[in-house]
Amino acid sequence: LELWHGPTCAFKDMALQILPHLLTRSLKKTADGKTAVILVATSGDTGKAALEGFKDVAGTEMIVFYPENGVSPMQKRQMNTQEGENVCVCAIHGNFDDAQTGVKKIFTDPALKAELAQHNKMFSSANSINWGRLLPQIVYYFSAYLDLVNAKKIKMGDAINVVVPTGNFGNILASYYAKRMGLPVHKFICASNSNNVLTDFIRTGTYDKKRAFYTTISPSMDILVSSNLERLLYHLCGEDTEKLTGWMNALQGGAYTVDAATADAVRALFYGGCCDDKETVEVIRNTFEKDGYLCDTHTAVAVGVYEQYLKETGDNTPAVIASTASPYKFPDSVLDAFDCEKPADPFAEAELLAKLSNTKIPAPITALRTKPVRFENTCAAADMADFVRETVRV
Repeated sequence: LELWHGPTCAFKDMALQILPHLLTRSLKKTADGKTAVILVATSGDTGKAALEGFKDVAGTEMIVFYPENGVSPMQKRQMNTQEGENVCVCAIHGNFDDAQTGVKKIFTDPALKAELAQHNKMFSSANSINWGRLLPQIVYYFSAYLDLVNAKKIKMGDAINVVVPTGNFGNILASYYAKRMGLPVHKFICASNSNNVLTDFIRTGTYDKKRAFYTTISPSMDILVSSNLERLLYHLCGEDTEKLTGWMNALQGGAYTVDAATADAVRALFYGGCCDDKETVEVIRNTFEKDGYLCDTHTAVAVGVYEQYLKETGDNTPAVIASTASPYKFPDSVLDAFDCEKPADPFAEAELLAKLSNTKIPAPITALRTKPVRFENTCAAADMADFVRETVRV
């Protein structure tokens, strides 16, 4: 299920083309004409998709924070060449979790919120912690199901499996909400890279972020604190908010363990698996050699974990694998599957990849080559609030 045919070649494009309209309409109704200052923490794809969706949208300003060494060169160039008078981008010294924690701290800083209010501004988010991001993604899975019915791969009412490469647990949670709305999903297959905190949680019932953080070739999944898991647990623990709050408070100390009934409910619906970088490259190579299909480094994780699931279970329920980004956003890593000498320039890498795979470079990637770099800001994670103050001039 290729979800990356939008303006930034990532699955988040559809939601982030719709969200500005939902947000600005809501602001008119509920916020007395305030300007929304939208803060985004990104591990690569969300940032560019949000910037593109919100550029020059009236009544909004946007600041995107990304880990300086935690995105691909092509993702970095996408963000740092972004057009729009209301947007700004800043690299932080740290990883995605540092950026996400920094943004959440700013959202709950009463002094900073008060400063914004004095200038008729308020904070909002374009990350998947914003329900407006998840809502449009639910549509993916109904659309894919109907495609399968129309292609006569399944009959209406047949169950399917859903396979999603995930870090922040947003896209796979959208498919879970599709099931709650009536879509017949048998199993949700949650695919992680070496940052396999979700795999371990699904298998053991313990969520433990006290572990090594890996910078991988699938950077959009380099996350140890998966914000949207809290939403799933709310439903599966019987909507017991006191119990849920206890787990989230325990996570501040590094880990929590859910009760047996909730752990069983998670395992009944979800399968967790992971692939490291070496396995990911092997999947890209094998999938291309076997099927002639070129995966990016995130989709390959999903394909690899789905193969693990098939071996473990023998479950032949028809499956939808979410392909979340174009391989041309990660040409350096995808070329590793072709055992070739790689050029140093990412655009030359993309041209070589196109030649070797007989596929076409997406137009939004090609266009980046001649775009001027606008943003070269950097700051420490601890200084993100000050950067926001200076940027929005409060």
